[in-house]
Amino acid sequence: MHLDLSLTLAGALVGLLVGLTGMGGGALLTPILVLIFGVPPLAAVSSDLVTSLVMKPLGAAVHLRRRTVQLPLLGWLALGSVPAAFAGAALIGRIGRSGRVAGDLKLLIGAVLLLSLAATVSRAVLDRRPNRPAGPLVVRPLATVAIGLAGGFAVGLTSVGAGSLIIALLLLTYPRLTPAQLVGTDIVQAIPLVGAAAVGHLLFGEVRLSVTASLLVGALPAVYLGARCSARAPAVLLRAVVAGVLLASALALLSVPPAWLAVAAAGGFAGILVLGQTAPSRPAPALSTR
Repeated sequence: MHLDLSLTLAGALVGLLVGLTGMGGGALLTPILVLIFGVPPLAAVSSDLVTSLVMKPLGAAVHLRRRTVQLPLLGWLALGSVPAAFAGAALIGRIGRSGRVAGDLKLLIGAVLLLSLAATVSRAVLDRRPNRPAGPLVVRPLATVAIGLAGGFAVGLTSVGAGSLIIALLLLTYPRLTPAQLVGTDIVQAIPLVGAAAVGHLLFGEVRLSVTASLLVGALPAVYLGARCSARAPAVLLRAVVAGVLLASALALLSVPPAWLAVAAAGGFAGILVLGQTAPSRPAPALSTR
C-alpha cells in the first residue's frame, strides 16, 4: 500500500487541531481532501470517517484520565447519533456516486461547514457572558438526544459536525460546561457516532484505504499530542484559526471566486478572535441527572 507523505502531513495538522480544540476532523480534513488533493466528495467523506474512527480513541483516553468527560450525557447523545449517523451514511452511499450528486455533495459539505461556523460563533458569543448560571448541571434527555440526531445525520452525510456542531449545541443546552468538559465529552461521544457512520460508509460508501492509511500515520501521534496540550493551548487563538479555515473552505466548496477566500479567512479569524478576547473563565460544575 502506497503512503503519500503530503497526506500524512495533512493528517498530522488535522489531528493536532482535533486534540487541541475538540473540533471534528471532518470539518477540516474533508475539505482538504476535496479541494487540495482532488479526492471525489464521497470518497473523501468515507475515508475521513474511517480515519476519524481510529483517531478519536487516543484523544478520548487523555480526556477520560483527566476527568473532563461528562459521562451521563454520553448515552443520551449516542441514542440519537448512532442510528442517525448510520442512516446518513447509507443514504449518501447509495446516491452519492453519480457526477451530479457528487457536485451536490460538495455544496452540501460547504453548507454544513457554514452551519458549523455559525455554531462556533454562537459558542464564542456565549463564552462572553459575564453571568453564567450557577448550581449543578441538570441533564436534559430529549434535548440531548436531539443534539445527537442532528449531529449524527450531518456526520453520516458529510463527515462534518462531530466536533464543531455538536460542541456548540451542547454549550447552548448546557451553558455551565467548561471548555475542557465540552471538548472531552464531545471527543468521547464521537466514538460511537463516527463508528456508526464509518460502518455505513464501509458498507455503502467509497473508502480508499491508501488515503486512510496515509492520514493515520500523521494523525495518530498528533491527536495524542494535541489532547495532552489542550489545557495549556491558547484556546481563543486556536478557535479563531479554525474559524478562518472553516469559512474559506466552505466558500471554496460553494464555488466562491478565489480572490474572496483570503478575505473570508481573515474575517473569520478576526471575528472569533475579537469575540473570544473577553470570554471569562468559569469553574467546573457539579452534575446531576433528570
